[in-house]
Amino acid sequence: MADRRPDPDELLSHVKDVEEQARRGKLTIFFGAAPGVGKTYAMLEAARVETGDGVRDVLVGIVETHGRYDTASALIGLELLPRRTIVHQGIKLEELDLDAALERRPHVILVDELAHTNAPGSRHTKRWQDVEELLDAGIDVFTTLNVQHLESLNDVVAQITGVVVRETVPDAVFERAYDVRLIDLPVGELLQRLLEGKVYVPERAARAMENFFKEGNLIALRQLALRRTSDRVDAKIRNYRAAHGIDAPWHTGERILVCISPSPHSVRLVRAAKRMASSLQASLIGLYVETPAAIRMTPAARERLATNVRLLESLGGEPVTVRGENAAIETVRYARKRNVTKIVVGKPTHSRWRDVVRGSFLDDVVRRSREVDVYVISGEAEEPTVVRGKDERPPRTVAVAPYAAGVVVVAAATLVSWLMFGQKELADIVMVMLSGIVVVAMRFGYGPSLVATVLTCLAFDFFFIPPYLTFVVSDLRHIATFAVMFVVGVVVSHLTQRIRDQANSARQRERRTASLYAVTREVGLAQSRDALLDAAARHLREVFHANIAVHLPASDGSLAMALADEGTFAPGGQDVGIALWVWTNQKRAGRGTDTLPSAGALVVPLTGSRGRVGVLSLFPSAGARLDDADERQLLETFAGIIASALERTSLADEARDARLRVETEQLRNALLSSVSHDFRTPLGVVTGATSALLDEETPVDDSTRRELLQTAHEEALRLSRLVRDLLDMTRLEAGALKVKTGPLSIEELVGSALARTSDRLAGRDVRTNVPEDLLAFCDSALVEQVLINLLENATKYSPPGSPIEIAAKAEGDVVTIEVSDRGPGIEAAYAERVFEKFYRVHEGEGGGVGLGLTICRGIVEAHGGTIGVRSRSAGGATFHFTLPRAPASSLGEVQGKAS
Repeated sequence: MADRRPDPDELLSHVKDVEEQARRGKLTIFFGAAPGVGKTYAMLEAARVETGDGVRDVLVGIVETHGRYDTASALIGLELLPRRTIVHQGIKLEELDLDAALERRPHVILVDELAHTNAPGSRHTKRWQDVEELLDAGIDVFTTLNVQHLESLNDVVAQITGVVVRETVPDAVFERAYDVRLIDLPVGELLQRLLEGKVYVPERAARAMENFFKEGNLIALRQLALRRTSDRVDAKIRNYRAAHGIDAPWHTGERILVCISPSPHSVRLVRAAKRMASSLQASLIGLYVETPAAIRMTPAARERLATNVRLLESLGGEPVTVRGENAAIETVRYARKRNVTKIVVGKPTHSRWRDVVRGSFLDDVVRRSREVDVYVISGEAEEPTVVRGKDERPPRTVAVAPYAAGVVVVAAATLVSWLMFGQKELADIVMVMLSGIVVVAMRFGYGPSLVATVLTCLAFDFFFIPPYLTFVVSDLRHIATFAVMFVVGVVVSHLTQRIRDQANSARQRERRTASLYAVTREVGLAQSRDALLDAAARHLREVFHANIAVHLPASDGSLAMALADEGTFAPGGQDVGIALWVWTNQKRAGRGTDTLPSAGALVVPLTGSRGRVGVLSLFPSAGARLDDADERQLLETFAGIIASALERTSLADEARDARLRVETEQLRNALLSSVSHDFRTPLGVVTGATSALLDEETPVDDSTRRELLQTAHEEALRLSRLVRDLLDMTRLEAGALKVKTGPLSIEELVGSALARTSDRLAGRDVRTNVPEDLLAFCDSALVEQVLINLLENATKYSPPGSPIEIAAKAEGDVVTIEVSDRGPGIEAAYAERVFEKFYRVHEGEGGGVGLGLTICRGIVEAHGGTIGVRSRSAGGATFHFTLPRAPASSLGEVQGKAS
């Protein structure tokens, strides 16, 4: 059984999952390949079992029988929750009463058809969201689901059946389910049930058999359902084994792992493993173990490794890279973690002495594998791989300086030993000379340290072992000293190089981690799409040494350039076609791939949880290493992060659009409710007055006739003002308001506004306090409209006969104009809201739609001024607004225009 303790991280994750399941209700999904396999009936039978002992309280939230007698009869004896009725476009729709279910709070509730879309007006758009709320409340849920409703299989089902399923459920809901029960039925029996009318009514069943319910479609859907259930069971097995520290694999299904390396023999190895996997109907995993020594891998070896990984991907395998000190240990450990049944390795082609010195990877794997079968396959090197799209690299040269420095260090150690100890203290001399080997190993690497070890042994013999200044050894006991010195020197060199490799590997991992953290943080904080792309492009340039271009979908569905560095895409060039191909096929293409490898760019798709979101193109510079498997893996991670961030901004835009649509709908409703009342009243009065005047049978004297005409005229003027306000508001919102400013006299503007509102101001004492020489830069017609609206507002919301005051004064660079009344005033809490559209604090004389003050604010702000309101201490309200002040030198110009 287990030969090791459970992994702490995996155990902690399992504990967290258990705690979350304890807080939430348990979701049981009755899963099937198509309608009619018996999911609802099986759910009802399971509910009867739950109620059999009387301990569990079971409630039927909503179950669709679709007219099936067997299903309806299974409901007998179960408590039914009354459905909530929603009227939409004159049609009564019945939905789950979520609030009643939460208030009733049963142990188990049955909610049929998890992928169902709720009627408009429901709390949630989808039924699975209702189920999530029930689970969060601690209520267990039984539900049903067909395989075609899973989000990840939506496009696959559409390709098979030709039917696009609109109602989908996120895979996360399916994966978090406590139990998934597969309800399966042979295709022949399902078609027979369809013919017998046990799935749909006869007319609908005939149409279904011609379209969705074809035999081939049902076979494919059944395979998808079985495979999806199998994947879930496999994941549960892995989680159980990890949580309980079970190291030995369980051979519940075949899974093959092939060891990949930069060796040219790996190509044949991968192909042989694929043939084995195909014959056994097994999944294939390709594993590459990156040891610290991989830091010294040559560019040619990196290219071969990348080619081998691409070959595995093209054959349908899953490439995996792990890092560790010992390749054999990591290979067996990962095989046990993934429940691998067979490991495929290559037959060694190097000499036996290499295994004696460094250890044998094959022997270690065989000895550690235990229950896992190990297959050793001989390989033949493929033809030399030509690096496509690159110039020939120059032959590798050996640096002479480190070796020369090693010789100098050995000479220095020999001289120091000679000067300090002469030829007497051999033990101290040995320690000093070994110190020189350590210095060379630390500073100059493995090769120079080996040379230094050999030179140290020779120098020790030549200078310190009698007979001196010769390589002859008279005392054979010194041979052991030479051997120990050599072994110690080699071991020290090897360990030092190993530590150096580990440090370099750690620095690379730190670079990857830091770059991923930085890009995740910045794109997560970005508030707009442009800021997100700028941050992502900056990190991509720094990490991959490449110019960046990003294509995103446009509103018309085409692919548009969203970001491009200099020297990337040329209009009409080949690379633009590559981006379109990647967008269509959702596969990598371009440089270093099997698709259009001669291109100058590596193009990868940006795919989020909801599908494709864009295309990322990298144009590598001289220092780029995009052919490296690690760099490709890092690039895939970057692409996933950027795609998720772009999807987040897209969702935020959709949320803003939805909020805008809601606000627009509210505005439309408010407009209709206000306008319908305020238009209907004056129209009704005008119609009644004119009808009375036109009726020849109704006697009307002169005074009555004049009164009716006066009433019709006043209401017509009121209607004209309403239409004017609506038109002005439309102009403001459309941006059609054009302000033509010039120096104007405030006194003349006030006088003109009073003249135009004389009929409304009749019987009132209007007091003005406006300096004669006060000028402002403004549009006379628009500012006059502001004054008219404020005066009309004062007449509406103040008692008849009460005074109205108009004052103006200069305050620095602005002119402040005030209109005060003796009405009820406006509380401070409503001081800002009175300028909103359709908002009225009080109902005034003559009504209105609540647009006059909104128009005033729009006109004043178009002049660069401000507008506000405050209550007066003696009662009433004062509306005040500011305009830019004109200098006194403009007075002559104004007087000239007036004359």
